[in-house]
Amino acid sequence: MKILFRADSSSEIGLGHIMRDLVLVKQFKDANIMFACRDLEGNINHKIIEDGYRLKILKSNDINELDSLIKNLKIDIIVIDHYEIDYKVEKQLKIQNSKLEIFSLDDTYEKHHCDILLNHNISADASKYDGLVPNWCELRCGSKYTLLRDEFKVMRKKKKDIAQNGKLTVFIAMGGSDHSHKNIDILKVLEKFQNINVHVITTTANQYLSEVKKYVEDKDNITLYINTNQIAKLMHKATFAIVTPSVTINEVIYMKLPFIAIKTAENQNEIYEYLSNNNYFVLEKFNSIKLKNNIEELIDLLSVELINFIDLSLSDKKIILEWRNNPKICKWMFTQKKIGLRDHLAYIESLKTRKDRLYFLVKKNTKDIGVIDFTSIDMKTKTTNFGIYANPGLKGVGNLLMKSLIDYAFKILKVKTIISEVINSNIVAIKLYHKYNFKDIGTKKVNQKNVICMELKNENR
Repeated sequence: MKILFRADSSSEIGLGHIMRDLVLVKQFKDANIMFACRDLEGNINHKIIEDGYRLKILKSNDINELDSLIKNLKIDIIVIDHYEIDYKVEKQLKIQNSKLEIFSLDDTYEKHHCDILLNHNISADASKYDGLVPNWCELRCGSKYTLLRDEFKVMRKKKKDIAQNGKLTVFIAMGGSDHSHKNIDILKVLEKFQNINVHVITTTANQYLSEVKKYVEDKDNITLYINTNQIAKLMHKATFAIVTPSVTINEVIYMKLPFIAIKTAENQNEIYEYLSNNNYFVLEKFNSIKLKNNIEELIDLLSVELINFIDLSLSDKKIILEWRNNPKICKWMFTQKKIGLRDHLAYIESLKTRKDRLYFLVKKNTKDIGVIDFTSIDMKTKTTNFGIYANPGLKGVGNLLMKSLIDYAFKILKVKTIISEVINSNIVAIKLYHKYNFKDIGTKKVNQKNVICMELKNENR
């Protein structure tokens, strides 16, 4: 079987098409493979040859030149990974080569005349192709089709250190060509943070490479990686990443690496919207203040550990009971009587069989800072009530507890609304909730106490 891959790379187009095609090509075992590419400025055609595949240089993107190549080589399948090769071209190629099978890659929901369509982004939705592809077209959409090099599968299995020598490591990849010229802007934001090492990933296709080199040359905490083949290893070493909402996101999420995504091109809209709707850290465009705030919040969350009550040691369970019975805490509870150890342990034991509630001890850098809980969890209505209280011996941890609670509710539980019922004289709690955009939705009485009902919807967070 003879298969032709049609894709381009350049400083303007980027390098992602060729890179993912070099992963996809491995699925065609024992096939006779050739690539057809233009010789554009900043291309990575050399990688095709280095990987052992034949390369035909095209003079243009003209259909007649491509058609002649298909006929001369007697191609059985053409894999098209190119924004400039559209439905009309594909249809004409079919007309002029009746036995040709067309395999198209797409991530922007364009119309195609193909036999197989692959959208391997995590956000891909096959239903959006209704009316855009022939009824015989085989759709391959979503994360089950994600194109990942073997190095990622190997590295994900290895144990990961959160911090090295007390420092955090930031992985930056704004595209091999960094067409938006954002690497230096991001590095300037990171200068405001201490104890951070930075790994910047780029290539010789980056037209701003000389500027980046000059910027980092006197900065010991920044390492510039050019044309590296160690992406998976560098992701594995990283604490978090700053990337574009592009195919790189597939790799970052697979590696379970926390990240901030900054949109730099219109063809990233689909993934950007998906990430935004699923409560990841995203910026619609670069903004130094918003990026700094996102980094601060992400670092805070990375320092937090949530430990399920059912996994706590006996000593930790006793500590939580002391907190719960402390007058500073229990005065804001609907039931203010002291709880005995036996009842406390029995309740925690009962949580092992409850699917409608979760309780967590929250630690920051191994220090116990408070408790968050979710009750009346209803996955049909996508709602949950919650509770929150700090270690009575600490001050200033309310914001971090609230951020941890909101992050878990919307990102892990994937509810749409979180609800609180708070005694109306608990001014500190009410102010905290309002700060995070909770809205008052009603009042009620509980055990003769006046209670304010408040909620936060995911879209309003």
